[in-house]
Amino acid sequence: MTKVNRFIQFNDEMVDVNQMLLYERIGRALSDAPFLELTERKLMEIRPAEGGISMSVYWRHRPDHIMHGGRLSDIYLLTAGFWRHFSVPEWVSYRLSYRTHPLRKFAEELLLLIEEFRLIDATIKERAGTEEAFQIRKEVMLRFHKDHFTINYQKGFVADALLNMMYISLNEGMHTSIPKEWSYGPGTIPLPIDHIHTALSFAYDAKSTKDSRLVAERIIALLEEQLEEDLLHQYYAIGDALNEKIIPFHYHEGMKDAESGEGEVKETIEEVFRSFHRENKSESGVHLEFELEHGRSGKGDGSNAVEGHEDAQIEEMGKGSSKGDQSEKRSDEERDAKKGNNSQLHADQSFGPEHLNVVYEERAIQIKDEYENKKKIIAWRENQKPFVRSFVDEMKKRIEQKREEKREGLVKGRLSSKLTTMMIDERPRPFYRKNIPSTQLDAVFGLLVDGSASMADKLDETKQAVLLFHDVLRELQIQHEITSYYEDANYATKESQPNVFELMHTFADRNKDDSLSIMSFDANEDNRDGFAIRWMTKRLLTRQEQHKFLLVFSDGEPSAFGYAQNGVLDTREAVVEAEKLGVTVIHLFLSAEETTVEQRAVFTMMFGNKSAASDSVEQFTDQILRILRKTLSIVINQ
Repeated sequence: MTKVNRFIQFNDEMVDVNQMLLYERIGRALSDAPFLELTERKLMEIRPAEGGISMSVYWRHRPDHIMHGGRLSDIYLLTAGFWRHFSVPEWVSYRLSYRTHPLRKFAEELLLLIEEFRLIDATIKERAGTEEAFQIRKEVMLRFHKDHFTINYQKGFVADALLNMMYISLNEGMHTSIPKEWSYGPGTIPLPIDHIHTALSFAYDAKSTKDSRLVAERIIALLEEQLEEDLLHQYYAIGDALNEKIIPFHYHEGMKDAESGEGEVKETIEEVFRSFHRENKSESGVHLEFELEHGRSGKGDGSNAVEGHEDAQIEEMGKGSSKGDQSEKRSDEERDAKKGNNSQLHADQSFGPEHLNVVYEERAIQIKDEYENKKKIIAWRENQKPFVRSFVDEMKKRIEQKREEKREGLVKGRLSSKLTTMMIDERPRPFYRKNIPSTQLDAVFGLLVDGSASMADKLDETKQAVLLFHDVLRELQIQHEITSYYEDANYATKESQPNVFELMHTFADRNKDDSLSIMSFDANEDNRDGFAIRWMTKRLLTRQEQHKFLLVFSDGEPSAFGYAQNGVLDTREAVVEAEKLGVTVIHLFLSAEETTVEQRAVFTMMFGNKSAASDSVEQFTDQILRILRKTLSIVINQ
């Protein structure tokens, strides 16, 4: 779970997850798509198959107001501009018409450049509050294109320089300081700059993608005989995922009108996203081992029918699973195999898009080394006994003090001995009531223990801390559950990521001593923190107690198959979701060394201000008592 200390850390830059969540919420609100996911990539992108969009990393390492405004402009452009006002059929048709053209990349990027200009203007008119972010975008991008125009012009990258020139001309007007006598190659063929500007000026009147396409086609017609090389660099990636495979859309389930064709064309990016979202929601996951590209629910034409005859031999036998069929009992191996298959559960949409291919298993931890562990338990409990006793006594005294308090100045209840209020006050309140809360605290705890391989060097200290947690809550008769979690990296693939929850102590065990289960905890492989937090949150929400606490013991950042990049953000989302549902999430960083500033910053991103760290393994138990003292004080005082 902890990071590997490499000689050189490439792209080891952490994002501000709270800011990313803010941008994601803005994008979801503007697009009215609660399923939309946001990431950061080299260029702006839309990814319908993944249900996500990406803002550009170009805005990083700039002053805060420019970085914030630039990122907002990306989101505005994607979710308020291209989302509903960009014609997907027109774009696909345009790409197909230039598929074999020698200036294919130039043609595609030119149309997107014109569309960006049109959609920024349309978005500002529709939403005036976006103008400030777009103004920042315009100033920064103008500097970018002016700088690159000079470089490309000097190096002879004519197509790139032309694209830079057209961006500058659109945003600054056609009378810019672009060389009018611009010749290509040895200088014998002057480029028609004036004609290009004339054709480009029609972009100011464009009202649709079709209008922008006509402008782009006119410019390509002026240049296709004179340009010999296509674009060298890429400036836009918005249309990369929109191709002929999107239209017609391939349905994977039977359609109502099966004989009427593939269905109507998706006109906008919004429709494409929602179609993919519906299909993914109903068909994603490892439970589908195959896919039907052209399934039909209409009548069969009988072309594959084979005439039967009475001499036909039975080639294959099948056995049903009906409960009524008791003619033949299955073997023990079959029953065991079926039981094993049922023990694996598939993650659904509620666990988040990062975990759609996760299969997980909940099982009781296997007791091992019973004799040796019993000796350790006796020794550890003897050392911890003074701490447990003093802590429990402290909590009981606080509960008793709370019981003895009384509320005075009431209009009904027990009559107070201070009756002077009846003579002095106009509206006397001489009654009181004693607070007699239940001696049992109205709280429940869930403890998740990171079971990744990096925990191997601190297993004994972690077990002591968990044992202390278990003993204190048992003494106070507080319901709790203790579970380790890990992902089996040896069998993790793109289609399936097996996760395991090893139950050390469950709510059903109530006050049972499960110290041997705690001692059997061991380090395994990877960890998927966001998934584990959502899993434990679901279990805590089934409890009736008012105060619900979820503790996470881990030793670093989440790391699992395909999860390293988005693990921090997904964990933060899981924590925010749990807090909204009334579950307080607290993190304890288990480290054998002093915590660095960077590590504390990462934990704060994931868990907010409810993250504690121990500078050495000896402090684990102290931190446990401190956390329990704070949480139980909240319960007692309310």
